[in-house]
Amino acid sequence: MGQSSSGFSKTGLQRVRDVLARHVESGRIPGLVALFSRGGETQVEAVGTMRHDGGAPMRRDTIFRMASTSKPVTVAAAMVLLDECRLRLDDLVQEWLPELADRRVLKRIDGPLDDTVPARRPITVRDVLTCTFGLGMDMSSLGTPLMGAIFERGLTPNLPEPMPAPDEWMRRLGELPLMHQPGERWQYHIASDLLGVLVARVAGQSFETFLRERVFDPLGMKDTGFHVPAEKMHRLPPLYAPDPQTGEFIVWDEAEGGRHSKPPAFQGGGGGLSSTVDDYHAYFRMLLNGGMHGSERILSRAAVELMTTNRLTPEQQAARTAMARDIVHISFGQGQHGGWGFGMAVRTYRGDYAPIGQFGWDGGSGASTYADPENRLTGILLTQVGASVPDPVLLMHDFWTTLYQAIDD
Repeated sequence: MGQSSSGFSKTGLQRVRDVLARHVESGRIPGLVALFSRGGETQVEAVGTMRHDGGAPMRRDTIFRMASTSKPVTVAAAMVLLDECRLRLDDLVQEWLPELADRRVLKRIDGPLDDTVPARRPITVRDVLTCTFGLGMDMSSLGTPLMGAIFERGLTPNLPEPMPAPDEWMRRLGELPLMHQPGERWQYHIASDLLGVLVARVAGQSFETFLRERVFDPLGMKDTGFHVPAEKMHRLPPLYAPDPQTGEFIVWDEAEGGRHSKPPAFQGGGGGLSSTVDDYHAYFRMLLNGGMHGSERILSRAAVELMTTNRLTPEQQAARTAMARDIVHISFGQGQHGGWGFGMAVRTYRGDYAPIGQFGWDGGSGASTYADPENRLTGILLTQVGASVPDPVLLMHDFWTTLYQAIDD
């Protein structure tokens, strides 16, 4: 089997290309852009078209809504503040987020909102960074009064209604009790949005401005932000959410006039970024390099290690395990990594082709972004087909399987 200079076999690379093409040719994925690198070698595949009914081809510089793959990138803003001692892991967040002082906690996860007990202790920065501050998107608790209140108050991204401005978002959040005691249990998503508000208040500038000055610009991430400027709008495909029963392509968010066409009131660290494969590659390569980008240090090595190794205790991790095991009919097998660092999953057991230590995350818009220190491997797979159907997630599985089978050294 011939070997390329990148440590991938030529046969393996061809299989990657063939499998990506097969998903597009099936008619269920209009188009995709994939970038993967190992050592100093980078490969890019752009397959298919921007729209399901044809039109412009996918290109390397196509801009995608990153959805929850925003989380591993936006957390870097908090790590900059930790490096500079403007935040500490066990600082009480109520100093900057007084709306979260004197918390109360539900007696039962499915109980009425006024059936509560006092929180045993205040919420810390560590709780927010590890998604254990007590409130989150609990897919196993849909239909409960608290989950209903979260949706009704616009506290999560819910097209077509945008989230309110940060101060109003915090006011609404502060009206709700917690699901669990601070530090007790991992809860998905809301902590990542909360972190953006915290960073903005500590830094005294908008979340996006801080990210741009301290992370995006130094890394050359020129196409990354919370909206797409008008002159770049032609590079943004529509986001589809296919009908789960029929597979019919339904536009969930159009490019022109859509959610990413203007600056949002709320800059959501949990799912608000748009970006490109090259911008995300620069970020994950920086993490693999221990915080360095060329000769410039973006984050300390210690900060990167904190982000990219498991931070959860077995007790905290129980909910993380349950989400992976019990909603497989919704996640289609994604999420079974084991651990969680800051803003991203960390593999703590060998559950598939990827080794222990791989870190990153996936997005509900059909995005998958991971880096693997053992193999010095980075992979970025971007589509704009939402996980209302299994097709984009099955594509992710096949991308990573073929990427790992291609390693040959």
